[in-house]
Amino acid sequence: MLKNNLGYPRMGSHRQLKKACEQYWAGKINRKDLQQAARKIKEENWQLQLNTGIDLVPCNDFSFYDQVLDMTLLLGAIPSRYTQVLTEVNSNEEMDLYFAMARGYQKDGLDITAMEMTKWFDTNYHYIVPEFTADQQFRIFSETLFSEFNHARQICGKAAKPVLLGPVSYLLAGKEKEADFEKIDLIKKLVPVYVEIIKRLKNYGAEWIQLDEPFLALDLGKKEKQAFEYAYGEIAKACKGVNILVATYFDGLLDNTQLAVNLPVEALHIDLVRAPEQLDEVLSLIPDNLILSLGVIDGRNVWKNDYMKSLLQINNAVSKLGEERIMISPSCSLLHTPFDLDQETQINPEIKNWMAFAKQKLEEVNALYQIFSGNTELLHLNQSAIQSRKKSPLIHKDLVKQRVAAITDADSTRKSAFPLRQQLQQQRFKLPLFPTTTIGSFPQTDEIRQLRARLKRGELTTDQYDAAIEKATIDAIRLQEEIGLDVLVHGEFERNDMVEYFGEQLDGYLFTKNGWVQSYGSRCVKPPVIFGDISRPKDMTVRWSHFAQQQTDRPMKGMLTGPITILQWSFVRDDQPRSVTANQIALAIRDEVVALENAGIGIIQIDEPAIREGLPLRRANWSAYLDWAIKAFRISASGVKDETQIHTHMCYSEFNDIIENIAAMDADVITIETSRSQMDLLNAFADFEYPNEIGPGVYDIHSPRVPTTYEMVNLLEKAAALLPAQNIWVNPDCGLKTRHWPETLSALKNMVDAAKQARENIKEPQAL
Repeated sequence: MLKNNLGYPRMGSHRQLKKACEQYWAGKINRKDLQQAARKIKEENWQLQLNTGIDLVPCNDFSFYDQVLDMTLLLGAIPSRYTQVLTEVNSNEEMDLYFAMARGYQKDGLDITAMEMTKWFDTNYHYIVPEFTADQQFRIFSETLFSEFNHARQICGKAAKPVLLGPVSYLLAGKEKEADFEKIDLIKKLVPVYVEIIKRLKNYGAEWIQLDEPFLALDLGKKEKQAFEYAYGEIAKACKGVNILVATYFDGLLDNTQLAVNLPVEALHIDLVRAPEQLDEVLSLIPDNLILSLGVIDGRNVWKNDYMKSLLQINNAVSKLGEERIMISPSCSLLHTPFDLDQETQINPEIKNWMAFAKQKLEEVNALYQIFSGNTELLHLNQSAIQSRKKSPLIHKDLVKQRVAAITDADSTRKSAFPLRQQLQQQRFKLPLFPTTTIGSFPQTDEIRQLRARLKRGELTTDQYDAAIEKATIDAIRLQEEIGLDVLVHGEFERNDMVEYFGEQLDGYLFTKNGWVQSYGSRCVKPPVIFGDISRPKDMTVRWSHFAQQQTDRPMKGMLTGPITILQWSFVRDDQPRSVTANQIALAIRDEVVALENAGIGIIQIDEPAIREGLPLRRANWSAYLDWAIKAFRISASGVKDETQIHTHMCYSEFNDIIENIAAMDADVITIETSRSQMDLLNAFADFEYPNEIGPGVYDIHSPRVPTTYEMVNLLEKAAALLPAQNIWVNPDCGLKTRHWPETLSALKNMVDAAKQARENIKEPQAL
């Protein structure tokens, strides 16, 4: 029985890669320094996995930015606009090209936009979307994969297992950039390059190669299923002598089970955390020679594994297949969990005993193997922790449960319909056509971050810290007034993260010191942990929003994170339905919304970027999720008067298939990401005749490049061709926390100028 791991966190135990990448982008270290930092992280990761007894250690799961972008570079699927980076800047270096595709490129006389970015299935991890054309060509472009495998072989020997995104999932993760062709039709061009890659890895000594095919857990059409059969049939014919493991995760195989188990590969991985019920069907259909990797350890949450439940699954599989045809594994890559629980010294010991981070999950894989082999002491210790959690009074609060049980339909309904609210809000705020605003946060400089660190170390008093934050807030307000923004924000300088900040102030949450996970590129978040029933003991944001409003005559937005995003971007308790936890959070946010209104804040933004992300992977399960998710948002937003304007924000989401549900949220204004897609996302809103106001993002904040006024005017003209002009707001794609002040100010000035030009170009909006 082999102990298998699918992937490991790549930022390092103390986010070393994040810091190195950002220093490299800032020109503070050179390419050699960046590569050395990466080399050290990889070696530490490989050695740690060997030390915990893992038999198949993933390599090539490391990435400087994102594993899908790595495949795009490896396969030479580089959009034509980036070839200038190589030909005109440095024809011998691919690193500039790689980061240009991820972040855009605006120097050396070039101005090149970044590729699109979207969520990796239903996680908060983002990937760079491949771009395909009808005449798309593929070839081995980068040697990084092979050099890294050879490096891993030196450390891990035969345990080193290359990890690649499989050919079908790579195509399905991409986007057609031309009409009248389907990306899946490129499979016959793509597979020969995969064959060449696999052959080279085999020649370098690879015994196992993992090909991730998460799309096998989604609804597939006939052509997609045929693509799987073709791709793996060709690989099997051409690549004998190397073991291929196809990894599926995030849901069950369901109607794709027959397809998956009959692929001509040596092993199949299934997720038994998200879909434990699929094991029996897989075992009933599995052919005689296929090895089964059992994903029994939760790769996406922080709770300790219940060994008794996992052993039942392992024993079930062994009774059918025998030990030699079983692998024990986490459910998916451990990329989605923090690095090491041992670094957490401030968590309540009782709760900490219920938890496991990535390092501990590797130990759990080994422990399950030992228990299966007869170590009853490990099982006893585990079951003691499991029972402690079930019975702990830290978790359950009767008043919270009673309030959730008392929710009625009236709690999720605004007093009046949107048309009346819109008139009352226009009378109150008297905003111009194409009103300008930002999404909420402003750059979190080193000075701001140091203030928080000094406060935590006791080097500043609370009064000194508050005074410094007040000054930063006033400065940001003055800059917004000078730029000419219509609706201001306070900048969120007091906040560490849009979810962690609230988690720290809600009962039922705990927060970690080093529980970082990667969101995109060098961007890491530290999700709070929901361990018990949630309530709001006091105001969370009123002090800063009220202070900011006192500094200006212009409208000041109150900024909150919505219940589904707080749920989705937290590590959620797994001992009750997620819908119940969502309603607990919704009631807490509702109380904060009402408190902001009572403090004189007339515009309140409740961010919900994770609504789309939380969709189940199978369409048949969407309706049930959307019913409780949309209701939770409405509960949070419906306690205010008609004159109070509720905004929400969503980024990097495809809305076409849930547009009715987005409309059902009934936010007065929704702001969305549209710049990378050149306003393509607005087509869904136009086709649906979306009735409320909308702010389509006119510039991409995930890139350091400063867009021109001209290109933003063009985007606004595209928006006005699709939507009523009087319903359009002007704003960036997302918050500006990760940007620097010089580029932020330049971009916002251009944005305000673009709004002014749009007002001149479209002088007579349609009558309400």
